[in-house]
Amino acid sequence: MTRSKADVLQGTLDLMVLKTLDTMGSLHGYGIAQRLQQLSENVLQLNQGTLYPALLRLEQRGWISSKWGTSDNNRRARYYSLTRAGRRQLERETQDWERMAAIMARLLGGETS
Repeated sequence: MTRSKADVLQGTLDLMVLKTLDTMGSLHGYGIAQRLQQLSENVLQLNQGTLYPALLRLEQRGWISSKWGTSDNNRRARYYSLTRAGRRQLERETQDWERMAAIMARLLGGETS
């Protein structure tokens, strides 16, 4: 079965959001979704039902914080920022991802130990 749009692998959305906020600074939810879509060359498109529960979960864990502000088009929007705990979590998740990617590369490449 071929898919025209990529599904977000379970557990990767948190890492993508944390890294986006680390790189871009404070953003509103739509800005985060747009950035991820841009970086994926329109392959990854997050809907509100996927992104906003993730943002709430990250905020409840203390990895991001939010405050109300005004967007570029003069609308009220909640802006999200990475916290100190979020930076530490980003580092842990990045290391975990790199380890898993190395395992998958070995597996798919047929390497043996």
